[in-house]
Amino acid sequence: MTQRHPIQNGQMMLVTTNTCNRMQIFADPACARQVIDSLYRAQLLHPFFLYGFVVMPDHCHMLLRVPENSSISKMMYCFKRSVCFEVGKPVWQRRFHIRLIDNAWEALRYIHLNPVRQGICEAPVDYPWSSASGRWDITDLSEW
Repeated sequence: MTQRHPIQNGQMMLVTTNTCNRMQIFADPACARQVIDSLYRAQLLHPFFLYGFVVMPDHCHMLLRVPENSSISKMMYCFKRSVCFEVGKPVWQRRFHIRLIDNAWEALRYIHLNPVRQGICEAPVDYPWSSASGRWDITDLSEW
């Protein structure tokens, strides 16, 4: 599950990871909750700044920044391994995708509108598995 990325620390990143064969495993609320719990556990073990996220039925988007002394690959390995353990089976594709972000607000808007574009909800605040819902602890983007 690990992979190397040449530029990975100190910059704002939009990270996307997909389930194997785009399984809709996170349509189950218990599994979606496990993804968020695993994200926070990974943050404790491999500290990073989390600015926003969404857990879709078959993929996740996260807007984050990894400090200079940490590694996105180690953090993602920890996160994905924790989800597999909690769910009880392998769920992820081996790789994940990173985009370096120039406009954090635009990236956050993209993340939060994902369930709306998929027809899952009418407004970002209505989707419980997103930082837009206001139910989850995230880093204040205005501090960046």
